[in-house]
Amino acid sequence: MEALKIVGVGLLSTVMIVILKEKKPEYAMLISIATGVLIFLFLMDKLYFIVQVLSNLAKRANVDFVYFTTILKIIGIAYVVEFGAQISRDAKEESIASKIELGGKVIIMVLAMPILIGLMDLIIKIIP
Repeated sequence: MEALKIVGVGLLSTVMIVILKEKKPEYAMLISIATGVLIFLFLMDKLYFIVQVLSNLAKRANVDFVYFTTILKIIGIAYVVEFGAQISRDAKEESIASKIELGGKVIIMVLAMPILIGLMDLIIKIIP
C-alpha cells in the first residue's frame, strides 16, 4: 500500500510538472522539490525501523557504537546528496549536481577516516 502512495504521488506530480513546465517552470521545480520531500516523509517511519534493527544488530555483534553511528551518517549523507543532485539535474544544472556529489564524497571520506584508521591499526596489529 505504501508503494502505491509513493507511485501515486510521483505520477501525479509528474503530470503536474509536465503541464506546468511550459508556462510556469518555477512552479514545476517547486512541485518537484515538494514531491521529493513528501516521499521522504512517507518513508520516515520505515527509515526509523531500519535504524532500530541495525542498531540492535550492532549491539548484539558488539560493534563499537562510534563506527555504527558513523556508517549511518555516511548513508544519510549519501541519500541527501543524491536528492540534492537530482533536484539540480531536474533544473538542468548538471555542473551544480556534480559539485554537490563531489562535496558529498569529500564529506563521506572525512567521516570514514576514523574507520579507515581503525582498520589500518587492526591490520598492523595482525601483521608482525
